[in-house]
Amino acid sequence: MKDKFSLTKEQNIFVAKRNIVDYIYKSARLEGIHVTFPETQSIFDGIGVNGVKVEDIIKINNLKRAWQFMLDTLDRLTDFDYLCRLNTIIGSEGSIYGAGKIRAYDVKISGTNWQPQIPFEYDVRNEIADILKMKSKTERAITLMLWGMRRQIFIDGNKRTSMMISNKEMINHGCGIISIPSEKIKSFYDLLIKFYETNNMEKIKNFVYENCIDGLNF
Repeated sequence: MKDKFSLTKEQNIFVAKRNIVDYIYKSARLEGIHVTFPETQSIFDGIGVNGVKVEDIIKINNLKRAWQFMLDTLDRLTDFDYLCRLNTIIGSEGSIYGAGKIRAYDVKISGTNWQPQIPFEYDVRNEIADILKMKSKTERAITLMLWGMRRQIFIDGNKRTSMMISNKEMINHGCGIISIPSEKIKSFYDLLIKFYETNNMEKIKNFVYENCIDGLNF
């Protein structure tokens, strides 16, 4: 899988910071948080917003903090411990029960009867290490994201956490940003459910590659 963008790390950081509110907005929409872009911008800027649930405001602020943490720690190792730290931030202020701790309970996935197995730290660590050996940097990041979404390592916030850590890899290697456009969410979810049930990632991986990578040609 060829990299769509060949940016320097500094250029990719610029792209991320320039569009950070848009990425937070799209992540919120992917999680079913019904906010508009202007509302997301206001929350990001610390301005009060009427008509938005307090728990949704907390989730958006947590995404802001997770992005800021990730951009400040790009040089840290991409591993299980980093993944847990991201989930801790994304689930802070009580928005996720047991945030940052590996899941020890069964969970149900909306839209399918498929259930993920209980994850074990040893396996998760090895699986992350194996993915990071992939040659294509963009394919590596997409695979890491989709693996995390299906693996369901945490009680909640797996999509947000997985996308965040994959974007750490994208930025570090100048490959752009993975972000699911609002108009593509339904198609993405349809493919995600099929991926959950079959563990065949090719269709959804190609969909993300074709439709969900953002960047600039400097």
